[in-house]
Amino acid sequence: MKDAVVDFYDPLAEHYHLIFEDWDASIERQAGILNPLLASQLRSGPLKILDCACGIGTQAIGFARFGHQVVGSDLSPAAIARAKREAEKRGLRISFHVSNMTSLAEIPESDFDVVAALDNALPHLSAEQVRAAVRAMGSKLKTGGMLIASIRDYDTLIEKRPTIQEPAFYGNAVRRRIVHQVWDWIAHDRYTLHLYMTSQTEEGWKVHHFVSEYRCLLRAELTQALESAGFNQIRWLMPNESGFYQPIVVAKRN
Repeated sequence: MKDAVVDFYDPLAEHYHLIFEDWDASIERQAGILNPLLASQLRSGPLKILDCACGIGTQAIGFARFGHQVVGSDLSPAAIARAKREAEKRGLRISFHVSNMTSLAEIPESDFDVVAALDNALPHLSAEQVRAAVRAMGSKLKTGGMLIASIRDYDTLIEKRPTIQEPAFYGNAVRRRIVHQVWDWIAHDRYTLHLYMTSQTEEGWKVHHFVSEYRCLLRAELTQALESAGFNQIRWLMPNESGFYQPIVVAKRN
């Protein structure tokens, strides 16, 4: 898992913001959903948060802007390097570590109020690795702390088995960008994702192509893993309820 995931995210790190029409606006929009959700489940005051799949900092930056004490970690060294730069540019104090979410051994802190794993990070993992990741996240939480994660709606996608994600068109007639995905199904519950970013530049059109593999992680499987790791008050929030673009699960540590 490790090498394949790093091989996907390391070269993607410098281009990841291009997935969004306006990355800063997306940071603000997601923070505007996630921070009130945390406040409703815990408290409104500053929280100690570990974002253990932080990527280039989309959620970590949003959490820090709300005044939370944030630690970010990710398997990709390139993503962590960029996240550090992005936080520094914005004058935010965030501690970053390269760490595998299945162990989180490189994170010296513990007793977090929240551990987050957002943006469909968990479906990179096998069933055994998902259970290990959930246990690792629980080990970093204080009693009564909360895990929050988001994944694609694989309960629906595994039935429809889409082969393409509809292209998104950004920009204007002078400088345009097209972002789309092609999914090659290699098993009933696994697919190879091809992410294409096609950008118009002064020299012409430039295409970036990134490849990774995902597993259809169903909500029942993740719920069972959480229960086995000692979590309770497990609740799924669908996009029409939360306003977030993916299904979210929240759970409390016993």
